[in-house]
Amino acid sequence: MGKLAEILAIARTRAAGLERPYQGELTPQEAFDLWQLAPGAKLVDVRTRAEWDWVGRIPDAVEIEWNQYPGGVRNPHFLAELKRQVDPEALVMFVCRSGVRSIGAAVVASENGYNNCYNVLEGFEGDKDANGQRNRIGGWRKTGLPWHQG
Repeated sequence: MGKLAEILAIARTRAAGLERPYQGELTPQEAFDLWQLAPGAKLVDVRTRAEWDWVGRIPDAVEIEWNQYPGGVRNPHFLAELKRQVDPEALVMFVCRSGVRSIGAAVVASENGYNNCYNVLEGFEGDKDANGQRNRIGGWRKTGLPWHQG
């Protein structure tokens, strides 16, 4: 089994264990590897504009807010923006700050014709540590994957 098939199999097993309605759950490193290996794969960053600007961006990610900033209300144009920017046939991975909003995005995409959706566990910043701070436990940045300051 090749690396691509191996990553997909692991991700599907994780999603099944969590009873997710989409294809799989990926670690940040798996998501990055998959992005490199799968032709046409897209990484969709669903954080807010403020997070992209102030916390950091993932180069070449498709940026579509799940919740709008300020206010935190759901972006009513999320699905329309996704359909405009991402082919429904593509392998699509969703990432947010900590891996929670991206679950919602993967569910909505799956319910609307995207049949190859994955959530990126840990998100961009990972979980909070004992002091309530992120970027120390898990996440895209902590893993050392490509990003740049907004």
